[in-house]
Amino acid sequence: MTVTLRRVVASEWTKLSGLRGPAAIVVATVVVSGLLTYAAANASSVDPGFDPIDSLTAGLVLAQVGPLILGVLVGTGEFGSGTYRATFTAVPRRLPVLAAQTLVTAAVALVTALLAVGAAVVALLPPAASRGIALDLTSDGTPQVLVGMVAFLVGLALLGLGVGALLRRPVPSVVAVVAVALVLPIALVLAADAGTDPMAGAAGSTSLQDTVNTVVTLLPSGAGALLATPPGTGGVEGAPDLGPWGGGLVLLAWILVPLAAAAARLRGRDLTGSR
Repeated sequence: MTVTLRRVVASEWTKLSGLRGPAAIVVATVVVSGLLTYAAANASSVDPGFDPIDSLTAGLVLAQVGPLILGVLVGTGEFGSGTYRATFTAVPRRLPVLAAQTLVTAAVALVTALLAVGAAVVALLPPAASRGIALDLTSDGTPQVLVGMVAFLVGLALLGLGVGALLRRPVPSVVAVVAVALVLPIALVLAADAGTDPMAGAAGSTSLQDTVNTVVTLLPSGAGALLATPPGTGGVEGAPDLGPWGGGLVLLAWILVPLAAAAARLRGRDLTGSR
């Protein structure tokens, strides 16, 4: 039987759909997105200038964990179960397997992202109704924000896939992606606050904060968040104003580097170190 990308994709889809983990991740991501968005909007609804659209991206803070883990599960699945031997015997060129995993991950992440963003929109309705505000999703760059939210979540899933396919082990891969996407930005901000010397003056504090803001902006979550930024919104103070397109390109680089490294490792004969 001739090995084609279509058949490899079908095989990878069968493997993924047979697992319980991905389904739970999809549900958890959608629920977290809706609940966090509702909580943020409801808390802000008492403000005089309340605009429900301002809380639209609030759920991304934790909803991004799901796509990251989803990508890791796909990337490490072959090696964690030991089925990589049979898979790469059937597909000796190996790279079509990674390509198929990329397509499958992107497809599942896209559905997840659409549902999560939909849940966020629905979550805005009760707080908006409590103030008699009609939710308008067509003005002030909101369509771009919605598309950017979807792209952000899909991008994080592909980042998780790349890291998982490269490291081949679930736990180190999850630790790596969560650390880079979630823990490191928070740690940098806290370290900058703790390391600021009140006696150094405003110039010293500003310089340190600008450096931290720049680094955070260039991390996956910071760059990806720019995709969900309304047009004309300035960047973080002291950091490069990349805009949505620039942020998207930075996130793309974070995706391509581990995927390329994983592809290079697959092209070699090293299939050890997988367990």
